[in-house]
Amino acid sequence: MDERICVVGGDARQRAAAAALRAAGCTLCTPRRAAMLLLPMAAKGEGACRAALLAAKPGALVLAGRPDAALRALAAARGQEPIDYSALPALARLNAVPTAEGCLQLLLRLRDRTIWESPFLVLGYGRVGQAVAGRLAALGGVVTVAARSSAQRAAARCAGCRAAPLTALDRLLPQTDAVVNTIPAPVLPAPLLRRLPAGAVVIDLASAPGGTDFAAARACGLRACLAPGLPGRCAPATAGSLIAQTVLALLHERTAQPKEG
Repeated sequence: MDERICVVGGDARQRAAAAALRAAGCTLCTPRRAAMLLLPMAAKGEGACRAALLAAKPGALVLAGRPDAALRALAAARGQEPIDYSALPALARLNAVPTAEGCLQLLLRLRDRTIWESPFLVLGYGRVGQAVAGRLAALGGVVTVAARSSAQRAAARCAGCRAAPLTALDRLLPQTDAVVNTIPAPVLPAPLLRRLPAGAVVIDLASAPGGTDFAAARACGLRACLAPGLPGRCAPATAGSLIAQTVLALLHERTAQPKEG
């Protein structure tokens, strides 16, 4: 396996990824010598990403986190298709942990109460919802999970949380001052937000634009924030290390695949 890698970008997450790859025995090099380019999260077809892609040798493997249309078009013009490592199931699962810890950090900063014995409403019970609900419950929070899927509600109950369908939000919202949304759909419109107590906190972890009507939240006197990219913001060293682990696993899997013919 050719492990000559060019790590593009100098933020804390990319520096941590580079350090982890070097420690694993990879050779860090320039784009012209690399067999693989590791572009940063939210990779754009401009600046350092564009320069690296143009300088890379033909056939170099390109990995990018959520590459934009311009970068995809540039890669396509060179006969390449970037692999979006942010969408790989392993990294999505692992990233749920720093996302959940970042969410707890926001809750502690925005509220004046402990997590212990406080009521929390978590919307959705996918990877991130599970990580958030589990940590809130472990710290003594009284956690209710609202989800469409009966299987997810059953899983939440088995994990020690209360569970309810999303159709029960009208009843549930007045009973909590902290909501964490993980559903990338408009689940918190103005009529429901008005059911929350004044000053309540809404942390929206869903992908942009989130599931909350933020203008309505401000009008209701709520503290609502869309919180994307928490791993890179709150735990860049861990986030970079997880990217490196995912990249190494991908490379080994590709090497282990039997060749045709």
